[in-house]
Amino acid sequence: MKNVSWDIYAAFLEVARRGGLSGAVQATGLSPASLGRRMLDLEAEIGRSLFLRSRTGYRLTGDGEALFAQCLEMEAAARRIESWNASGLHAPLVRIACGTWMAWHLMRHWPPLCRPDDRFRLDIFIGEQRAALAHRESDIGIRAFEPAESNLAATRLGEVAYAAYRARSLSGTEANRWLAVGEEAAISAYLRYPREHHAEHIAVTVSRPRSLLDLVLAGAGIAVLPCFVGDALPELVRQDGEVAALRHSQWIVMNNEDRGRREIRIVIDRMTRLVRDEAALFAGERPNA
Repeated sequence: MKNVSWDIYAAFLEVARRGGLSGAVQATGLSPASLGRRMLDLEAEIGRSLFLRSRTGYRLTGDGEALFAQCLEMEAAARRIESWNASGLHAPLVRIACGTWMAWHLMRHWPPLCRPDDRFRLDIFIGEQRAALAHRESDIGIRAFEPAESNLAATRLGEVAYAAYRARSLSGTEANRWLAVGEEAAISAYLRYPREHHAEHIAVTVSRPRSLLDLVLAGAGIAVLPCFVGDALPELVRQDGEVAALRHSQWIVMNNEDRGRREIRIVIDRMTRLVRDEAALFAGERPNA
């Protein structure tokens, strides 16, 4: 059998991660047709079926799962080599994945997180979807639940509470105008809450959670926000009490093999302090009067 190049295995990883060809296009820079041919060539070369193909995407077979695990190890080794090689040219990169509001909190407290004399760079991916650390797409992630993946380590940060907020100036009939994200963006429970409980009163729909805060501050209506956001802004008040059903724990998550890297350890420690120092705010224990 010929030696299969790492580029082919790297393309396989992206197709497996994203469950199909179209999702891997941006990561690989290849067209769906080219990716499809490479996957067929790889299966022919190794003599094993790697995917169950359907109209909805690509699902790994047993052999595909086995190869995927081995390719992850190869990718980790390659990244360590790249990091070592780049250390003489560029500062190491620490990749953080977090949600809209944790990013908002981190950026409001930027100096303790990122110092001028740090010998590393930060890359922050902001999104509501689960941080993908098991596949090493990020180094550090914030999750609303303890990870089940065996190769991940986690530290519990505390509780996160939620409430409905409005501008102090909003009152009367205007106070029953609800703000929500579109159904396709309502990934988290707090984002689904307005549609599940106040659908008939939704006045404005936006495509991203961050716009909810801008609308609330503008007096456009009521939105469900984490208490560490709403209670941190004196311009906002709670419409009612905490929405207890939305409360959850929060975890900082990292890959077991990478957690010992000095720059990752530094960032983890700083992020942990930034959250734990405001534990009462995160837990909804400091509502605005």
